[in-house]
Amino acid sequence: MSPEDQQALAAHSREIAKILHRNAPKNEIKTFEGIEKTIRGQLLEYVNPEIAVFLSKQKPESARADNEK
Repeated sequence: MSPEDQQALAAHSREIAKILHRNAPKNEIKTFEGIEKTIRGQLLEYVNPEIAVFLSKQKPESARADNEK
């Protein structure tokens, strides 16, 4: 991953973290265990599906290479 992409990923991750924190039940994020469980649940419910949808709309590299032949 390029340094620029690493920076962009870090910046976007911080923004995602702010949103997840703002929407997390405050009584569930008082311990490291609670934070981990809450954030994992939010990632699975909200973030991962968005990534999956984005990736499913991308044309796989191998198919691109075959089409270019």
